[in-house]
Amino acid sequence: MPRPISRTNWLRLQQQQQQQQQQQQQQQQQQQQQQHSMNSSRCSRSCSSSSTKSSRPQGSVLLQQQQQQQQQHHHHHHQHHQQHQHHQQQQQQQQQQQQQQQQQQQQQQQK
Repeated sequence: MPRPISRTNWLRLQQQQQQQQQQQQQQQQQQQQQQHSMNSSRCSRSCSSSSTKSSRPQGSVLLQQQQQQQQQHHHHHHQHHQQHQHHQQQQQQQQQQQQQQQQQQQQQQQK
């Protein structure tokens, strides 16, 4: 269970979550534009850069979300080898929607 946090901390967490979502969406868009052979190196680099963020002292919920993001990131990378780019873009959008739902559920639990 995430520990209860004050209202100001909760607002700050919301802002950080939104920023992280935007960053991840940008990373995914860049991946779509790059060639197939470039994707594997780019995926490992962006995963490692997001794992360094989790070392900063933040709420336990944020750490859970970063782990989810990394899992989805690896998942997306495996899918890329099996399917064409057009289908891949649709799947990425679905993953982003799922992520937003997960974040909303976790925020409600905090309240």
